[in-house]
Amino acid sequence: MAAPDFVVVGHVTLDTIAGAVRPGGAALYAAITAHRLGLTVGVLTSHGADFPVDVFPPRIEVITVEAAQTTAFEHRDADGVRSLRLTEAARPLGVADVPPDWAETPIVLLAPIFNEVDPHVVTAFSDAAIGAAAQGWLRGLGPDGVVKPVTWAPPPFLVASLQALFVSREDVGQDVAGAYEMFQRVPIGVLTAGRDGALLFVNGERYEVRPRPARELDDTGAGDVFAAAFLVESDRHGNAWEAAALAACAASLAVEGEAVNGIPEPAALDAALEVYRAID
Repeated sequence: MAAPDFVVVGHVTLDTIAGAVRPGGAALYAAITAHRLGLTVGVLTSHGADFPVDVFPPRIEVITVEAAQTTAFEHRDADGVRSLRLTEAARPLGVADVPPDWAETPIVLLAPIFNEVDPHVVTAFSDAAIGAAAQGWLRGLGPDGVVKPVTWAPPPFLVASLQALFVSREDVGQDVAGAYEMFQRVPIGVLTAGRDGALLFVNGERYEVRPRPARELDDTGAGDVFAAAFLVESDRHGNAWEAAALAACAASLAVEGEAVNGIPEPAALDAALEVYRAID
């Protein structure tokens, strides 16, 4: 069986937001983004029987490491201050869980949400353009399971394998300097900043990625949409600046819908990108 065009590794989740439970996780958002951009997609994840796998489009291949429970988060917003609480965790994901016929996959995104992806997973892929959305390696637990930013030093073998590293301003907390230092060690680094756009680092040089104005409804998963769209476009055309422009438009369109429903189809993305470029 042929390897997918795009593989994402990470947990899917059940997220409680404003009292309602819905499926989420970086792997879900990234996979659907790549699928809508026309790629064949594989997902390596772990979850319990309560996760609604049919949220994935039928053509996405989902490999599940079975677990007693699905990773679950409670999203809280008190007086404009947002917090995240981890309540359950599925099983970790390692090299042995990667199907052998995925070794030739050309694009891979490691998308941990809470330290579940062993960085050695990169060794399962022979010649892929590998990106890492590192939020899950930048998370620790405070009192009562509340997620807090922690300092993370990527292992040298992982850095040597990465084409791109993605983190958000929320992920790094006060350690922006630490993120900048990491970006000096990879060909491409991106610090996403929501409605403020992003910073793109190409071989250590810093560039601003201006935002596309959006009517924000739900910003969940926007960074994951950005990372997946960036990797797909970069692989197609080899231009980091064009990839960043497309990714900025994809993420901004995603926040205009609820949950995965906002992830854009190609026609909507092309139209937004045309307007975005015209303003430049």
